[in-house]
Amino acid sequence: MPDGVADLTGRTAIVTGAARGQGRAVARSLARRGATVWIADLCAPSDTAPYPLATSDDLAETARLIESDGGDCHPSVLDVRDATSVTAFADAVAARAGGIDILVTCAGIVGFAPAAELSDAMWADMLATNLTGTFHCIRAVLPHMAATESGRIVAISSMSGRQGTPNLAHYSASKWGVIGLVKSVALEYAESGVTANVVCPTNVDTPMLHNPALYSLFAPDLDHPERIDVEDRYARMSPMRIPWCPPEAIADAVDYLVGESGRYTTGSVLDVGLGATARMP
Repeated sequence: MPDGVADLTGRTAIVTGAARGQGRAVARSLARRGATVWIADLCAPSDTAPYPLATSDDLAETARLIESDGGDCHPSVLDVRDATSVTAFADAVAARAGGIDILVTCAGIVGFAPAAELSDAMWADMLATNLTGTFHCIRAVLPHMAATESGRIVAISSMSGRQGTPNLAHYSASKWGVIGLVKSVALEYAESGVTANVVCPTNVDTPMLHNPALYSLFAPDLDHPERIDVEDRYARMSPMRIPWCPPEAIADAVDYLVGESGRYTTGSVLDVGLGATARMP
């Protein structure tokens, strides 16, 4: 195993939003390092997200990929907006596995509209999924981690949670809230052996980014823009002039935080921002 890569053999990990994209990459990485991974996703359409969400077939594909890598995983359908279901899920994982060592919250949606045009439903669903859903998951695992005086919590926020973003006020608010939530948890559990940290990705090469709705946001002057049409525009947004990073880059950041390498890090925000952080105070 390479230097600095955590050996997670015998650890139990939960990854939400694991049916595809960043969640899939994180789950595969944790499993490759020896963790038994409980993968969960909504696997249902959204009334407010302007692109197709992951399906049960996507979740099954994540499980297949993990197993083909030689890993161990358990897939479940889970709505992180439902507090009762989330708590029951975490309790069941802990009962079967003997505890919960790692939580990575990747479940999230994105949508867009000027603030004055955001409907109540768009606002409520964004906050319920991205922020309240993260809270439900963290709250559900904390008793199990505190009982063993050990645990690693990593919440996936966004670079939009570090700054204002036109047409994404509800998304920015939800992701900014995740940072405040996790920093507070980190302080509450700082003496318990449980760490809580945030990863803030920039644009990532996933279906959340690559869909006609998001393309139209960044290329409103084009009819039916495609991936090739927006690549240069995304690149110009990045100081590194890279349009998007692979989901594996987010998994690498999570890897640092969940193993021995992250033992002394809590309440921190790790930006995977293609240079955007250099523009911030």
